[in-house]
Amino acid sequence: MSVTNNNNYQGGKTYGRLKSHQSEALDEINQTYLHDDALKGDGFEDLPERLESYKEQFMEFDEDNSGDIDIMELKRMMEKLGQAKTHLELKKMIAEVDTTNSGTIHYNEFVEMMLGSKSSVLKLILMFEKKAKESQQPVGIPPPRDLSSLP
Repeated sequence: MSVTNNNNYQGGKTYGRLKSHQSEALDEINQTYLHDDALKGDGFEDLPERLESYKEQFMEFDEDNSGDIDIMELKRMMEKLGQAKTHLELKKMIAEVDTTNSGTIHYNEFVEMMLGSKSSVLKLILMFEKKAKESQQPVGIPPPRDLSSLP
């Protein structure tokens, strides 16, 4: 008994094109935020850099390139950040951010969460993770090593 799969799963170029299309779509959404006069007056001088950072974060966690972060993608994201959560906690995190009641986090909702004044659990975790990554970067040139110092 053979099972035929008509889906054309290819890596490399096809995946690159898919990510490129997703990036372009998110850039279009970012443009609406850049032209929003309400955000310009709220002290967001570094808005283009923030939006680019949010786009990269969102694309990293949107594993199936659907344009939404569902509960399983959120679960894997939290595990990568070392913050494993139960399904109930994940549902609560999504409900805090999900304004359309779709059960997923769309990019617009993600950006509104990150730019908004309300502190959701997800926003706090992502902000602390970003600060932790920045502080872990080594500064300066590495110390000189010789063969006797190697393990």
